[in-house]
Amino acid sequence: MTAPISRFPVPESIEDLPDDIREAILAVQEKAGFVPNVFLMLAHRPDEFRAFFAYHDALMERESDTLTKAEKEMIVVATSARNRCLYCVVAHGALVRIYSKAPLLADQVAINHRTAPISERHRVMLDFALYCGLELGELTDEWQARLVEVGFTHEDIWDIGAITAFFGLSNRLVTLTGTPPNPEFYLMGRVPREK
Repeated sequence: MTAPISRFPVPESIEDLPDDIREAILAVQEKAGFVPNVFLMLAHRPDEFRAFFAYHDALMERESDTLTKAEKEMIVVATSARNRCLYCVVAHGALVRIYSKAPLLADQVAINHRTAPISERHRVMLDFALYCGLELGELTDEWQARLVEVGFTHEDIWDIGAITAFFGLSNRLVTLTGTPPNPEFYLMGRVPREK
């Protein structure tokens, strides 16, 4: 039995969606080979779909000073694991595996980044992300010094905090709606992709 994509209505067909949303869904389907469930879940509210993906793309696709795509995805995985968001851990874990070329890294970061075989830079980055997501999140002089010491710029620090905050919202929405990860995400970056 297949789990429903959401506890809220999802489109019967993408043909029923506004043109821009349909085009976004078709573009991700072309790239990934499937439609991630979060796209269909958010299509329930077109204005929120647009706002969500506009901010997602502004954070995750922009060139950061020194923060790599793999590092951004590690932030998502670590904070999503603490928020107990299966969808984001699985989906973004796939991206960690792909961007880092390290098939075990996402699982290690999700369980406990402090025992994962990562650099001090990554450990400090994830410590700060969890501080932002689960505690006060204030950028103190001490935090700034720790982050700068391992090579992050002021703009990188903003990115770490903003990614953490944005995915806190994402984690809560996915949990609210009961949206499961697509089965395809589980194998991505673990086994070679079929051509």
